[in-house]
Amino acid sequence: MSVTVFIQGRNGVTRWQPGKRWLLLPILLLAAGTGLYHYNAERFESQQANVDNERQAREQQQKQVKELKQATETQLATLVAHVARMQAKLTRLEALGQTLAQNYQLEEQFDFGAEVGIGGLSELGTSIELEQLISDMDRLASGIDSNNAQLSLLETVASNLHIDEERYISGRPINKGWLSSPYGLRNDPFNGRRTVHKGIDFAGTEGADVIATGGGVVTWAGNMFGYGELVEIDHGNGLRTRYGHNKALSVTVGDVVAKGEKIATMGSTGRSTGPHVHYEVLRGGQQIDPKKYVYRKAG
Repeated sequence: MSVTVFIQGRNGVTRWQPGKRWLLLPILLLAAGTGLYHYNAERFESQQANVDNERQAREQQQKQVKELKQATETQLATLVAHVARMQAKLTRLEALGQTLAQNYQLEEQFDFGAEVGIGGLSELGTSIELEQLISDMDRLASGIDSNNAQLSLLETVASNLHIDEERYISGRPINKGWLSSPYGLRNDPFNGRRTVHKGIDFAGTEGADVIATGGGVVTWAGNMFGYGELVEIDHGNGLRTRYGHNKALSVTVGDVVAKGEKIATMGSTGRSTGPHVHYEVLRGGQQIDPKKYVYRKAG
């Protein structure tokens, strides 16, 4: 097969008949174009896949950063809670220690408000993990609790040894007022039945001072069923006193109170018919007749 090409020129029509090589040129150009197209398409798909992989990697990294941030915030919140708990316990420990130092004139030997001096050579150790730090803080907090309890016990022992006169229970829990109901059997003012009254009632004016009949440590300061607003004081040697139906309290649990110190104001909270103080003395956890303590001479 042959192909003839006629070319119109100035001098007329020229006849040109290309050879077989010229006939192969379009086929070669078409094949080259097709190959170049496929090459570029594959290259584009490869680049697009790389872009997609990088985008997924960035999204995964952002997710990991977000999770790490949340975990860090949670751990920091836990750490803050531990620090706050320890600060509260240390504050109470310092207050108890300062009270002891003042009571027994040891302020020159013990300063609970100053920074503790520590020092010495130290080798570079390994870094500490947050979980280990929290664990150490837990142990420290437990140690503070133990020391707090021991210091309170020490205060009670010291009181027994050095302030016998303070912890000696005597007198009335009020400055002004009158005995309105003795210890023992009586007709219950609410149901009229014969019941045992396990304390002595002192009536008076609402808002009058209620005072401690002996020095000791406050072991209850709050509402108790039947008693209303109640204060309980531990005087050591198994003796405790209770002051019930108060209008407001002037002490909190853990306070060290002195004999004659105001601990509340008279009221009529709880199971009460009017302003008075329900006064109890407990020995070994059992109520006893307070009369001998109320009317005995001060120690």
